[in-house]
Amino acid sequence: QAILREGLEDVAQFFKAHGSCRLPLSPSLLVKGIVPRDCSYFNSNAVPLKLSFQNVDPLGENIRVIFKCGDDLRQDMLTLQMIRIMNKIWVQEGLDMRMVIFRCFSTGRGRGMVEMIPNAETLRKIQVEHGVTGSFKDRPLADWLQKHNPEEDEYEKAVENFIYSCAGCCVATYVLGICDRHNDNIMLKTTGHMFHIDFGRFLGHAQMFGNIKRDRAPFVFTSDMAYVINGGDKPSSRFHDFVDLCCQAYNLIRKHTHLFLNLLGLMLSCGIPELSDLEDLKYVYDALRPQDSDADATTYFTRLIESSLGSVATKLNFFIHNLAQMKFTGSDARPTLSFAPRTHTLKTSGRIRDVFLCRHERVFNPSKGYTYVVKVQRDNAGEVTFVQRTFEEFQELHNKLRLLFPSSLLPSFPSRFVIGRSRGEAVAERRKEELNGYIWHLIHAAPEVAECDLIYTFFHPLPRDEKAAGTNPTPKPADATWARSLGKVGGEVKLSISYKNNKLFIMVMHIRGLPPLQDGNDPDPYVKTYLLPDPQKTTKRKTKVARKTCNPTYNEMLVYDGIPRGDLEQRELRLSVLSEEGFWENILLGEVGIRLRDLDLAQEKMGW
Repeated sequence: QAILREGLEDVAQFFKAHGSCRLPLSPSLLVKGIVPRDCSYFNSNAVPLKLSFQNVDPLGENIRVIFKCGDDLRQDMLTLQMIRIMNKIWVQEGLDMRMVIFRCFSTGRGRGMVEMIPNAETLRKIQVEHGVTGSFKDRPLADWLQKHNPEEDEYEKAVENFIYSCAGCCVATYVLGICDRHNDNIMLKTTGHMFHIDFGRFLGHAQMFGNIKRDRAPFVFTSDMAYVINGGDKPSSRFHDFVDLCCQAYNLIRKHTHLFLNLLGLMLSCGIPELSDLEDLKYVYDALRPQDSDADATTYFTRLIESSLGSVATKLNFFIHNLAQMKFTGSDARPTLSFAPRTHTLKTSGRIRDVFLCRHERVFNPSKGYTYVVKVQRDNAGEVTFVQRTFEEFQELHNKLRLLFPSSLLPSFPSRFVIGRSRGEAVAERRKEELNGYIWHLIHAAPEVAECDLIYTFFHPLPRDEKAAGTNPTPKPADATWARSLGKVGGEVKLSISYKNNKLFIMVMHIRGLPPLQDGNDPDPYVKTYLLPDPQKTTKRKTKVARKTCNPTYNEMLVYDGIPRGDLEQRELRLSVLSEEGFWENILLGEVGIRLRDLDLAQEKMGW
């Protein structure tokens, strides 16, 4: 404390003599003095100083920085630069991961300045503040966010920021091999944005105990983070969104593997100890797996998340949702809508003059929720049609449009995150207004957007719309037409089926809504498939077993090789879900039959 006071007096003398100066951290910042009562130091190893400078701008707030001596900040600068580039790639692809990226500047050997992010605390401080005891130890982050965001919509926004930024941090820290992560170098803003600080170890150089590398999870994910995302200690579909974002963000970075290897390669000779030879570059190459397809990488990252959750997985029984918009069959094909059997264009359907979302309707089949009725008017003399679409289908349209157009050309899409019961009437009413604005902006967008095939296909009536036009029944989603369940329905399975080069690919993604076992416990479900007819039982394929869950995730590919197309037309895919019972006979939870001739196998078919 005494040394700090002495040093501050020297700095004050400097300002007396020179009036003002620019901060090395960002030359656009002019400061004219130091605020001693607002300066202190941190208790960590290098004892960094927390300094507060007076802003030359009379309306500006004091500028707070951290001054560090004893750490090579060039490594931090490089890491932050890499994360900044990742963020740029995500934003260009229409994915804003809400990353917090602060400035950092090395001012000499082993010293430098770091920008201080306002309104943020380390996770450790937040946890200690709540006296982490008993069964509430998963609640501190959620309670802290609740305290700073008392209004329901503020809290909802903070949780959304948390889900996005947490997913971004998981991908960035994994790809760059950022080690030595603990509660003291992960911070949380009151707005819900999570970010990492202090990148003293990267590219997989974990701390050593003797000559043993500390085994680390691929990235940090703790039960209190999960509690925020799930809105409680029970798994919820918001966790699906988290994993969606992780896999999507990971695949976008993988497309730019060469960029990261080139940039890091340029830095090999600059004397950063942890980036000194090709082995260090190989770490990034291995983490990005450039040889994998997007489908394989999704499976891989799903497994990584499961291993990262570690003990959290067994405790909270997390289940992970798919990357819904993933095209599992290569990215060269133009995106199409999974629920529309064929593509329609401006030429084939006639120009759309106006669209109006007139009402929402409750549906119970195949799952409870709401469908939105859109009135479509075309130029052809007064022709009016009504189409019914779910919120998820609007969302799929938006995600597919983002693959084709930069986000600057598209209207922003309503948030899908809802706190509490997300199927409520009030939510449907609010979404109706937001979706109405969204589709109005779409058809009044730039011609290349407004007249594209995706939009004309979306607003073209489907068989289910024509059935529902005369009556007012509950519409059946398109997915219900290609699979017939055998017996009573007890849950749904999400599949992606495709056929290429005499191979049938079945991606078993997720299951939702399985019934509990008779004793009330959750099952240990796995999926088994056969291609019937199969008297010899040679076509049996199985997934791994998920433990104690009614909503498992697999993201596993089952492949049937050497099946000519003509043969395929005659076969039926029989899929069963069973619960593994150890010594007893496995229990059948449900079955479904899919006649392959009902599918257009020229393109991938995905659905529940």
